[in-house]
Amino acid sequence: MIGQGDNMSRVIAISGAMGRMGRRIAELAANAGHTVAAPIDQKSAGENYGALLADPRHKASVVTAYTGGAEVLIDFSLPAAFEPRLRECLKHKTAFVSGTTGLLPAHFELLDSAARQIPVLWAANMSTGVNLLLALARRCAAALPESFDIEIVEMHHRKKIDAPSGTALALLHAICEGNRRNPGEVVRHGRSGHTGERTRPEVGMHALRGGDVVGDHTVIFAAEGERIELTHKASSRDTFAGGALRAAEWLAGKPAGRYSMAQVLGMSD
Repeated sequence: MIGQGDNMSRVIAISGAMGRMGRRIAELAANAGHTVAAPIDQKSAGENYGALLADPRHKASVVTAYTGGAEVLIDFSLPAAFEPRLRECLKHKTAFVSGTTGLLPAHFELLDSAARQIPVLWAANMSTGVNLLLALARRCAAALPESFDIEIVEMHHRKKIDAPSGTALALLHAICEGNRRNPGEVVRHGRSGHTGERTRPEVGMHALRGGDVVGDHTVIFAAEGERIELTHKASSRDTFAGGALRAAEWLAGKPAGRYSMAQVLGMSD
């Protein structure tokens, strides 16, 4: 079953509970026998979550802040909500799983600090396929000579508000880990006008938006006479929602520390 990483029923909180991802996580959680004790959202505060979702399995009311009572909080919201939810998890000693994108370096500093007291996990993308793509991109970048040019192309639905996607940025970092480049120095966001020849070390980054695309990501390694393309296409948000739930099941009860989806999926070295 999607999301089932163990056989234990968990008590969870969901930040961004009224969003598309939050609603799907809630449904998968109920299917797996978990309890959503704290659906958190600025919308519909005080209303019964089960009634809003037309799912009587959910008994709690929507709240605007986390006040404890869960084993793990899943955060799929906006950067503005990331810090308050993390601080609330620190206060109540609750494990913290986040898939929120568009975060700033300061957010990751807070995450590292929180990891000294509670178990935390952040991932730009929680699907099994994308995490395999990250590993493959890292290995290709390490194995291929510098003569290969590298480009990243991502496409999402028209309503996505951040660009490039968190997954595209994760791919950039995986590539730079592989070929030992500095992401901030080599990334080039799109091209326009008289750009001149492509420089050898740069990694092109291109964000497309349109329709209802859930998420497509391609890494292109191109050289004279040959080209390697690594592509992942998501056709359902269940790949992300199920991965988030699997991460929450796995993280609950772990000692304090910073964890990764590679560890959840048994793909870490």
